[in-house]
Amino acid sequence: MGESDRYQEYKIKKQRYTLGQPGNALMWLFVFNVIFFLILQTIKVSFAVYEQSPNLYYTKILQWFQLPADAAKLAERPWTILSYMFSDTGLLRALSNMLWLWAFGSILQNVTGNKKIIPIYLYGGFAGALFFIVASSVMPAASQPAEAAGLIGANAAVMSVAVAVTMLAPRYRFFRMLGGGIPIWILTIFYIAIDLAGVAKFPAHAIAHVAGAAAGFLFVLLLRRGKDGSLWMNKLYSWFIDLFNPNKKKNKYSAKEKVFYNTGNRSPYNKTSNITEQRIDEILDKINQKGYHFLTEEEKDILKKASEE
Repeated sequence: MGESDRYQEYKIKKQRYTLGQPGNALMWLFVFNVIFFLILQTIKVSFAVYEQSPNLYYTKILQWFQLPADAAKLAERPWTILSYMFSDTGLLRALSNMLWLWAFGSILQNVTGNKKIIPIYLYGGFAGALFFIVASSVMPAASQPAEAAGLIGANAAVMSVAVAVTMLAPRYRFFRMLGGGIPIWILTIFYIAIDLAGVAKFPAHAIAHVAGAAAGFLFVLLLRRGKDGSLWMNKLYSWFIDLFNPNKKKNKYSAKEKVFYNTGNRSPYNKTSNITEQRIDEILDKINQKGYHFLTEEEKDILKKASEE
């Protein structure tokens, strides 16, 4: 195991995010999924109590959350391109999606930090929506089941998270107490297989889920080439939050100058690197994005010194 592999394992073990931690992105994904699920279930139960037809529940309620197969209907309900990926309707399906999201999302968050999981989730959902609409328009309506009239559920988005973390941490193992553990890529293949088996009779749905997985693959591929697709989302989010905090002052010193170097009374041209956990995490992020061979000699020395400690 090389330096990068050894410290990747260290980072995953030490950089844990708890569900109650402020700003935990994975927790917010859970929160939105649970809220939408409870809203839909409450309305559905209300319809049942008053002995309303299930078709009435769909036409009056569900269609406003579900992504329609028809592009013309999507133009009337554009918000569904976002709402559908948080709106699971069945209890078992919702539990399954949240368990898989927790399994893969917690590792992704520990590997990349707190700012990439939501963009990856959204990219998977958007890709699934796009390909679902295209596939639905190409396939004859008569050949598709009535249930395929719309797309709903977090499957495509969770697929994106699963594939992305498998590419970023292919050596990670679950259940290490069982003969050394199960490699994450095996669990990912198993997850994709059972997911696609569940929608085998809905071709457009299956295509949407595969598109979600492809979005996670493409995100990491571009990340390794220095193109981070999460930056614009995080900047947009920060800009929006700052609108409600106009007195926020910009720090005139960079984080690199404040955290990673001690200059003391020495000349600023003779900087000594601090081997901190935050510095190691920054180097590991660079390895994830570009590869070990892109590290500078200083960064390689830091990893080497940290391993000796």
